[in-house]
Amino acid sequence: MARTRLYRNGVLESENFPAAEVSDYLRDSTATVWLDMCSPTAEDLATISEELSLHELAVEDAVHEHQRPKLDRYDTHAFLTAYTVRLDTSTGVLHKYEVAAFVTPRALVTVRKDENFDIEEVVRRWDSASELAKSGVGFLVHGLLDYVVDSHFEAVQALDEQIEALEDLVFADHADYRELQRRSLRLRKSLVTLRRVVLPMRELANAVMRRDLHIVDDAMMPYYQDVYDHILRAAEWTESLRDLVTTIRETQLTLQGNRLNAIMKKVTSWAAIIAVPTAITGFYGQNVPYPGFEHAWGFWASTIAIVVISGTLYWMFKLRDWL
Repeated sequence: MARTRLYRNGVLESENFPAAEVSDYLRDSTATVWLDMCSPTAEDLATISEELSLHELAVEDAVHEHQRPKLDRYDTHAFLTAYTVRLDTSTGVLHKYEVAAFVTPRALVTVRKDENFDIEEVVRRWDSASELAKSGVGFLVHGLLDYVVDSHFEAVQALDEQIEALEDLVFADHADYRELQRRSLRLRKSLVTLRRVVLPMRELANAVMRRDLHIVDDAMMPYYQDVYDHILRAAEWTESLRDLVTTIRETQLTLQGNRLNAIMKKVTSWAAIIAVPTAITGFYGQNVPYPGFEHAWGFWASTIAIVVISGTLYWMFKLRDWL
């Protein structure tokens, strides 16, 4: 079911009226209308498309999923696409939820692809700043973008905490390298997804704030500047975390290599020590006469040689930190 709101002279006057009445209210120059639709088909958008003279390409983009965050300008309206995100802290997987919006001089039509986009949070932001409603559509678009950008910031902050925890695990004494590798790859994938969502928002916000588009008035400009600042901070933070995950992965591989070298060094040292008694007992095991053959002192001579030579090798390897 479509959800609607009517503002007149900056005051909320009506809610949840039929979508077919939108064009009737827009005949009043003091009215601003919001219409929200969830998972509409092309047929669902046909009526409102005719009433607001929406471009067919914009309507097509609103129906199809996986659009790039953007702002397209048409003769009678603008069309924007953006994503909110949420990080599953238990798995490190980032989920994104798409929203499209038609922005006309006195109407905002939001199109959600599913119920996961929390439109109620957007409405709460509008209600908490109702004194700005006189700015019309610019006020409504700001509430929408503010919620979108805040979700990006929350996701970046959650990813930062996850990566800090990953750093601690890298240097743990008994680290699970398979789990570390799996989690680092998941976080890197989530950061790539977040980067694709966050970086285009700079261009989108710049386009919305253009004076010739007539969306943002002087009263709303400082609020849009604040949103733009959050976009820049989220983008820079995302880039730094992406580099940090790469560094962690390289550090993990370096530590694994160092541990493997230490293990190989110890194994080789022990193999050298074990080779001494093997060589001596192999020599004395020959079926030919040798010094001490068939005499007790021959046995003790070989035993003493094994102990002395093996002990000397152990002391030398220990001195060089090979054991």
